[in-house]
Amino acid sequence: MQTFSASAASRSWWATAEKRWSLAEFISLRYMLLRAWTAGGGLLSGLVQTFVFARILEPKLFSMFILVGVLGTTTWLFDLGFSRILFVNLRSRFLAGEDTLPIGTQVNVLASFYAGAITVIAIVCFAIMALQPEVSVSRAAELGLFFFFSAFGLTWFVFRNACIAVNEYIYFETLESCRRLGYIAMLLLLLVGLPLPQFLVLINLSWPVLIVFAARKLIKRRAFTPELTGHWRRLCDFFRENRAAAVRTGTHSAGEAYLHAVLYLAVPLIFGLGSPTIVLDTTLKIFFGALTLCTAACDLLVPRQTAAYAARDRRALVRATVMAIELSALPTLAITALLLLDAKRLFALLLGHAAVMPASITPLLFVLMTAGVMKTAPNFLLQYTGYFKAIARLSVVNAIIVTTAMLAGLLSHVDMVGLLRLYAGAFIIIALLYLGVAVRGPIRDAYKAASQS
Repeated sequence: MQTFSASAASRSWWATAEKRWSLAEFISLRYMLLRAWTAGGGLLSGLVQTFVFARILEPKLFSMFILVGVLGTTTWLFDLGFSRILFVNLRSRFLAGEDTLPIGTQVNVLASFYAGAITVIAIVCFAIMALQPEVSVSRAAELGLFFFFSAFGLTWFVFRNACIAVNEYIYFETLESCRRLGYIAMLLLLLVGLPLPQFLVLINLSWPVLIVFAARKLIKRRAFTPELTGHWRRLCDFFRENRAAAVRTGTHSAGEAYLHAVLYLAVPLIFGLGSPTIVLDTTLKIFFGALTLCTAACDLLVPRQTAAYAARDRRALVRATVMAIELSALPTLAITALLLLDAKRLFALLLGHAAVMPASITPLLFVLMTAGVMKTAPNFLLQYTGYFKAIARLSVVNAIIVTTAMLAGLLSHVDMVGLLRLYAGAFIIIALLYLGVAVRGPIRDAYKAASQS
């Protein structure tokens, strides 16, 4: 198990931090506001994208953009957990007062590897689409560019974890807030005549600008190196040094990607493109948007949780984790209230004439979002304290649970809403498993360490 060691330096750092952090300063207000905006901006940009695309694209083409975008974001989820490994190693050195530059070199290598892989996959995506008789070369290029934009978040995720590890999370969230705002603004420009190809070029040009700003900050903190050569050798060294952890985090990431993508695979195959896929995408945009907000709430507590775990302070660890769950519930309650107010009108506004949202979707969203609150905080605790073996096992179990639910729906010939019900039931079981493993893992281990010291 790759977890933080309770070094004397980290214990000293934690003791100092305990004196410095009063209850009112438990979470940085500035960070909380920034993270709330970036997470809320993620949900808002997804809804604005649905609103705009439903009005400028015909339903079948809209469905194609949905699937290409989901493929891109699934690639982002399929991080294989390598950036989490870098976070654990970088955070451990940072808390212990050790030199972080060796890990900073690996941050550069991994980010470059992901950027290259995404570029190659985007070209493959373009080629596959261009070979379809009903898709023109220009349309295939547009879909390839949209895939690249959606998938490049994988590289951005490496910078995000590195910034959090060296306490530059406020700086990163400032960059991310600008990115969210810029994307929403460019989406709205589509409604007033901005051509789609120009929109796609502009949103992709935002990535190198953001990378330069993030890299400059990390270089100053010795958490990134500007080297342009020797990447392949260092990449091989990274995989060799972290082979066991990479297999485990890779299994977990594949499981998370499967949880997010399985319905996007099943619904178009069973029910076809067009309205069913649009209804599904709108439902999952709200659900996954709520998960993003839960993630934002948990992000606020990651520095506190990891420092508490490094110092083996069980009381502070439990306190931070409970607070993460409580904060996760707040945005979920806000979305629930909005849907209870007038879900029918909201969905009609979003989808226009592209599709009609079934009324039974709303209560399913309540169930899914509740399960998401229960799952996210324990998941974060396990990942950021290095319990990679535990989450790898969980991911295999999760995949079996969801696959069983999907097969049961297929054999029972349920409609799309019935398939969503089965998915929601599976997600509740998964959330309870995460809670149980978190209690039996880092929380119990922190208690044992505290008892023995």
